[in-house]
Amino acid sequence: MKGFATPMRCQRVVGETATESRFEARHSVLAPLVGRDRELALLLESWHRSATAEARVVLLSGEAGIGKSRLIAALAERVGTKPHAELRFFCSAHHTNSALHPLIMHLERAAGFVSDDSADSRFDKLRALCARLQLEAGEVLPLLAVLLSVEAGERYQPPRLPAPTLRARTLAALIRLVEVSAANKPVLVLVEDAHWIDPTTAEWLAMLVERLAGLRALLVVTARPEFEPRWKTLSSIEMVQLERLEREHGIAIIERVAGNKKLPREIADRILANTEGVPLFVEELTRTVLDSGLLREAEGQYLAIEPLPDLAIPSTLQDSLMARLDRLSPVKETAQIGACIGRIFGRRLLAAVSGTDHARLDDALHQLERAELVFRSGTAPETTYTFKHALVRDTAYQSLLKSRRQQIHGRIAAALEGEFAEIAEAEPETVAQHYTLAGLAAEAVPWWLRAGQRAMARSANREAAAHFSKGLELIVSLPASETRLRQEVALWTAMGSALVPAKGWAAPEPLQAFSTARELAARLGDKIQLFAAVRGESACRTISGDLRAAEALAHQCRTLGMELAEASADSEYLLEGHHQLWGVNFYLGKYGPAESFVRYGLRTYDYERHRHLAWGYTGHDPGVCCRSFHAQMLCICGKPDGAIQQAREAVALAQRDSHPLSLAQAQMALGVVHLLRREPGEARFWTEKAIAVCTEFALPLLLGQARAFFGWALAGLGELDDGIGEMRGGIAAMAATGADMGMAAYLCALARACGERGETSEGLAVLEQAFDTLAKSGSTYQLPELLNAKAELLSRVDPPGDAAEDLLRQSLAAAREQGAVLAELRAAFRLAGLWVNRGRDKEARSLLAPVYTTFNEGLDTPDLLEAGLLLQRLSQGATAQP
Repeated sequence: MKGFATPMRCQRVVGETATESRFEARHSVLAPLVGRDRELALLLESWHRSATAEARVVLLSGEAGIGKSRLIAALAERVGTKPHAELRFFCSAHHTNSALHPLIMHLERAAGFVSDDSADSRFDKLRALCARLQLEAGEVLPLLAVLLSVEAGERYQPPRLPAPTLRARTLAALIRLVEVSAANKPVLVLVEDAHWIDPTTAEWLAMLVERLAGLRALLVVTARPEFEPRWKTLSSIEMVQLERLEREHGIAIIERVAGNKKLPREIADRILANTEGVPLFVEELTRTVLDSGLLREAEGQYLAIEPLPDLAIPSTLQDSLMARLDRLSPVKETAQIGACIGRIFGRRLLAAVSGTDHARLDDALHQLERAELVFRSGTAPETTYTFKHALVRDTAYQSLLKSRRQQIHGRIAAALEGEFAEIAEAEPETVAQHYTLAGLAAEAVPWWLRAGQRAMARSANREAAAHFSKGLELIVSLPASETRLRQEVALWTAMGSALVPAKGWAAPEPLQAFSTARELAARLGDKIQLFAAVRGESACRTISGDLRAAEALAHQCRTLGMELAEASADSEYLLEGHHQLWGVNFYLGKYGPAESFVRYGLRTYDYERHRHLAWGYTGHDPGVCCRSFHAQMLCICGKPDGAIQQAREAVALAQRDSHPLSLAQAQMALGVVHLLRREPGEARFWTEKAIAVCTEFALPLLLGQARAFFGWALAGLGELDDGIGEMRGGIAAMAATGADMGMAAYLCALARACGERGETSEGLAVLEQAFDTLAKSGSTYQLPELLNAKAELLSRVDPPGDAAEDLLRQSLAAAREQGAVLAELRAAFRLAGLWVNRGRDKEARSLLAPVYTTFNEGLDTPDLLEAGLLLQRLSQGATAQP
């Protein structure tokens, strides 16, 4: 270069950076940090420690305008002198129920998406991003493509996973994003404005806090004081609370804003008194005074032109900002329209809404930028603007009359729907919100429904419930009509489905939602909507243990299914009606009716016609389900070999479609059959497989069940401590979801294991809990086994007496009433043994022999071998008698 004796490294400007951070946008002109030396030193110390693989987490808290983002900018500036990776995630007041919005925005910026990108272009950019980050593209790329709403076409195969699994794997992929960034160099992770975090991003953040150990990473989360995450109480979290500035630091900010010139002491004192040490307020109030025309420059300082009136200096930040906006009256409307769009607004959308010609619009934006009320980033036509602070945006927004605000919101919603389809598709809640604020409830309601459905597809159930709730709040304001009623039914049904995983099966909210949907659908006369509502409520009541109510609803479901099947020639409705009935009857202990409903399923189910049902209703395959239930019923009713065959068919069918929930259900059913046959080794094998599937695919309810069965198997193998621990853990996990179905079986197994470990009193207490469960649900499921187990435990305390005999007689009677032949054999065997000890051999043989001879298979199972040996001994004894 001319004028230099040695070669110089040159840099070429290639374009503007795209960022949401107002501080990054002004990086080269950042004002000096004032009064935060201690806090910055603490953050830098955390950074240096994290750079040696000692991960750190800092929660930086403070009120609005106190300087959290400025401190973060200073940290990033100091850290930037050495090689590192930086990940920034910005939460938004306008996206508190938009699942993973901060991460989606980060990925779109990192990949370089622009609005007119084709699906192919977006996919290529995303694949290039994965390559740069060294992410495993084969597994992660489809997940991120779905998250970013990149249309599949022929470029990739969307993951065919249950919604909870898709959610879990997506969150894991986003955690992996941090891990790979920290693989080769230290990483600074910044999550800003976490008081506006959406529930799914909050879950991701909690996971990240747990997984950060061992990474060379510093995580800094900024938030207002009301942000109270659960992980805040962890001992490893460093808390930094930003306090208001001292007077000397306020003076320094005043002089810096004034171009290093002093203000009259009286004016500076009034500014400090009004701002009370809040840096943003100090800045803005100083600018207001400088723009007021009441001061003049002279000899390196400002002087008052005349004594200031009492109201010359605003007393609140809002008043100060309004004064500045008012002085920009020609462009004030542009700021107001931008404020209606949000804290961040794009020029293209602003132009579409404002109707202003390009030259005037650019001039207005330039004036707002020059006044440092907004900051620009990105390049045309994708230029975006960010209000300096959320309080600046709020002030501009509140300066509008309500009628004018509504008009602008209506135009924004219409523009998004008509001209910005990519935003409307990706963020239907944004369209819904603008229609809501416009007072256009009829237009807003279907968008809230769409937003909730989209959230549910990602298993963002809390966000989905919030969207449905907003739709329901609005719909009551609409005049009565068939359209309104139809939308209301759809919202309540969807609300029930969202609330089950969010609140639990036993929570009153999902039941109320399904019940309301059922009543409204009946009034509407729409049998398809009614079927969905009844099916949802029946499933909810079945799993939560309200079996009598569930049974009545299941019969209604079958009746509706019959009518719909006749009208549409579609057998799936009737199949699903029977599907509900075989489950509820099984858990009621009514094996005869359950058998007839299951056999209908076996006859009707067709893989090609019905496999899609695995992805709807209860979320598992009815063909797998009917075989799984049938296998258990066959074993209970005296067909142990047929049970094994049927359970193996269920596993084979589930493997054919690779549906995770169905596969776990089938594997557990095969494990249960082996448990009923007293083959704990085989049961352990299959329940371990089920645990692996449930863990991999994030299926919490089934994981609880699988752990309980696995613990049962361990106890059967003599590993009592581990077995009891697993059973207790599994039972607790199921209870946490609100599930109660089948609880009697788990508690019975746990009670017996406690007895084996010598904890008879504990075992009896567990049994009482099981009896209470049956009484509450009106069920006799596992009643014979519970009575048998109680007799067994009582016999451990005292020699078998009348109490044990009475319990065994009750067990025998209950088993005969149910047709539970296996339980009948066990009760008869134990009672016969008791009688033998009392010298009543003939009665013992007369009791046991008829039950034993009903079995024509499974003769090599432990129960039948033991019964056969006792009968043989009794027969030999009878022969030996004269």
